[in-house]
Amino acid sequence: MRITTAEETVQVVKSGDRVFIQGAAMTPNELVNALCERHKEVENVEIISIHTEGDAPYTQQPYCNSFRLNSCFVGGNVRKSVNSLKADYIPIFLSEIPRLFKSEYLPLDVAIVQVSPPDKHGYCSLGVSVDVALPAVRTAKKIIAQINPYVPRTHGTGIVHIDQIEFATEVNRPIHEHNPTEISELEHKIGANVATLIENGATLQMGIGNIPNAVLSNLKDHKNLGIHTEMFSDGVLPLLESGVINGAEKVVKKGKIVSCFAVGSRKLYDFIDDNPICDFRDSGYTNDTARIRRNPKVTAINSAIEIDLTGQVCADTIGSYQFSGVGGQMDFIRGASLSEGGKPVFAISSATNKGISKIVPFLKQGAGVTTTRAHVHYVATEYGVVNLYGKNLKQRAKALISIAHPDHREALKKAAYERFNGF
Repeated sequence: MRITTAEETVQVVKSGDRVFIQGAAMTPNELVNALCERHKEVENVEIISIHTEGDAPYTQQPYCNSFRLNSCFVGGNVRKSVNSLKADYIPIFLSEIPRLFKSEYLPLDVAIVQVSPPDKHGYCSLGVSVDVALPAVRTAKKIIAQINPYVPRTHGTGIVHIDQIEFATEVNRPIHEHNPTEISELEHKIGANVATLIENGATLQMGIGNIPNAVLSNLKDHKNLGIHTEMFSDGVLPLLESGVINGAEKVVKKGKIVSCFAVGSRKLYDFIDDNPICDFRDSGYTNDTARIRRNPKVTAINSAIEIDLTGQVCADTIGSYQFSGVGGQMDFIRGASLSEGGKPVFAISSATNKGISKIVPFLKQGAGVTTTRAHVHYVATEYGVVNLYGKNLKQRAKALISIAHPDHREALKKAAYERFNGF
């Protein structure tokens, strides 16, 4: 490995290359910016990533004339470009992205990552974003990196040896943080409703945000909870400190938090750093349905943009507008439903901030079905929880209307009556 400037490090990238960029809190922005400054020297460079932090300049003028994003997830920084002619989106389960690289559906020329300084054996850590970064560095023809002492050293499989890295540059700044915000009264109600579904000894999957944190805040009296998830955030820390989360009844990696990435505060990253309780793996491992189901009482808590009266879930588009991505929702919804005593859960507010119902007669025209109605079991709003499993279409509609916002229930009943020729 040669340590040099960011400008020299990105000289590895040539015209026509397919380049992977590590994402989430580990986004290597210094190398991304240096790469984009070469826009007059290269052309036809394809960028592959999941969610990244920062401005994503390769999607903006004048850089997008030389670089084109082909993203496996859509975050706010690339949403506008993906919904234009400047970038593209690949619908794919998070569990299957590693296969794109390994089987050379999308062979990688260069992987750009951010890593910890090497240990005494020469191994650098991929930090808190192992997810699809690990298969990328294992399959890319060349690896370049920015070395940052702020990167937590994570236990698990997310390591790369300095001999594998061709060029690197050194940076010294905190990785991206997402600090928790205050939980609203509505979010507390949803969290309390979801918490009623969680049993002692359950294995949890939940993401970032106020609703997952609201759920976790209601679990203080639970016992022997475990974590097997694609990501986690600060909400788990109080339960870990109190011993509520101890992984004692898990089957896969008993006693450990299994995850493929984490996003949160500096406090979270300090907890993760060199902590053997945290086991970071690639998304092909964490999101493997066959592995998820081996754990007891897997309770998977996910969100949705809208749910129709039959239970179809749209979680990644607003109509035809690509808002986010398929991600790992189906991986865990299916894994939870197959787990002994498992519960797949959708937790949503009954309406948007503008008062539009999230429970709808039909999904918007062009909307993607992220999770099919056959996979949906529990749905929770601030008005209660219903279980759609084993219910016919009319029963599903009645159940969902019962937890819809009161302002919309009459309209939903009318729509159900018209749809089913009686109700």
